[in-house]
Amino acid sequence: MTPRKKLEGLVAAAITPMTPDGQINLPVIRQYVDYLVNEQNVKNVFVNGTTGEGLSLSIQERKQLAEEWMSQGKDKLDHVIIHVGALNLPECQELARHAAAIGAGGIAVIAPFFFKPTNKDELVAFLQKVASEAPEVPFYYYHIPPLTGVKIRVEELLDGIKAQIPTFQGVKFSDTDLLDLAQCINKNETGEFDFLYGVDEQLLGALAVGANGAVGSTYNYLGQQTNLMLQAFAKADLALAQKYQFLTGEFLNFVIKLGFGVAQTKAVMTFVSGIPMGPPRLPLVDASTEFIVKAKAKLDSIVWPDGD
Repeated sequence: MTPRKKLEGLVAAAITPMTPDGQINLPVIRQYVDYLVNEQNVKNVFVNGTTGEGLSLSIQERKQLAEEWMSQGKDKLDHVIIHVGALNLPECQELARHAAAIGAGGIAVIAPFFFKPTNKDELVAFLQKVASEAPEVPFYYYHIPPLTGVKIRVEELLDGIKAQIPTFQGVKFSDTDLLDLAQCINKNETGEFDFLYGVDEQLLGALAVGANGAVGSTYNYLGQQTNLMLQAFAKADLALAQKYQFLTGEFLNFVIKLGFGVAQTKAVMTFVSGIPMGPPRLPLVDASTEFIVKAKAKLDSIVWPDGD
């Protein structure tokens, strides 16, 4: 692992494979790592996040998954970022200590979303208490207001945060507010922070305002195409970059209308990769056969540039 290497490019929001009876399926992780690296050219993962159903897993299950990703990713993945957010501080701290102990490349934390912080100071105080349990590990704030309901702007959060959280390394920015993201990047003149965008269908817009890369579920199965979009953008070939973004958007627009969430993401990953991701954990329910048939037909119908 190279945890101090700058985190940029694509980060797959790791799915948690499960057996048909809803238990985590650890033996699948080895095949999963090899698929991401060899088939999708994605060498960074974000474990136990939203796509990974982290908040539906027990603390022990989250530790087991983190350990397995670290073990199977050794010498293959560049970064394994472990999400350690929970609804209570002691569990976050326990998970942060565990991530540090197994050598994670970074930890990330969402805002608590039942009893919510109501202002920047409350949020930073919570984040600081978690980060301090892993004082050598890069720390990322996972900003996802559509799910947490915590709408404290990241631009405001950044002011003075390094003094309070010395390990603060950046933000997983999963919101459509590109104005907030742009203001964050404008403040980041020295480039010390990483801003990783989390709304896959709008990644090109985030790149245009300066995002370093992206964390998302589609990079599990559209990593190659999205990497080509990043390359086109880096070469200032906006027309080609737009083609990739528009085609990704065409697929996502189609499946969102059918009902697209974690269960459906698991189904898509299963039929694209051949790796059994299994069902989601209740209260989520498995994707329907109708969804799978329609989503597969739609994805198969898309003609990507270069014929990929």
